[in-house]
Amino acid sequence: MTAVAAVAAAAVGAVALPASAADHHPGRARAAVFISEVQYDSPGRDDRSNRSLNREWVEITNSTRRVVNLDGWTLEDEDGHSYTFDHFRLDGRSTVRVHTGIGRDTRTDVFQDRRNYVWDNRSDTATLRNDRDRFVDEVSWGYDRDHRGGDHHRHGGDRGHRH
Repeated sequence: MTAVAAVAAAAVGAVALPASAADHHPGRARAAVFISEVQYDSPGRDDRSNRSLNREWVEITNSTRRVVNLDGWTLEDEDGHSYTFDHFRLDGRSTVRVHTGIGRDTRTDVFQDRRNYVWDNRSDTATLRNDRDRFVDEVSWGYDRDHRGGDHHRHGGDRGHRH
C-alpha cells in the first residue's frame, strides 16, 4: 500500500511541476524568443542627449539553447516607430538590449540610431514580430483597455498575462 501511495504521489508531483513553473513565467515555456524587459522611462532628465536616449531600451531574450537568426525581425511601438534587426543572430540563452539612441552594435547591445525617444512614459506597447511579420510577443504599460494600471505581457499564442 505504501509503494502504491509513493508512486501516486510521485506521479502527481511530476504532473504538478510544469503547471507550477508556468505560473512563475506565464507563456514562457513555449516562447523561444520574447521581450524580457522594457526601460521605457529613461532615468534622469529627458534632455534628448544620446546618453539619455540609450537609457531607454527593450530587452529581447532567447530562452532556447539554439542560436536564433533575428535578421528582418522588427520591434515597434504604438505610433509605428519600427526597428529592424539587420544581420543579427541571438545566441542561445542570451539577451540583447535594443537602445533608442546612437551606438555601435555588439552581441549584447544594438542601437536604433534615433535622436528622439520612442517609448511613451505614460502608456505604450512594444511589439516584436518575426521576419514574416508574424506576432511573436508584446509588452504594454500604462492603462490597458479596461483602464487598469500596470504592465501587460502577451506572448504569441496566448491571451495575455500581467506581471
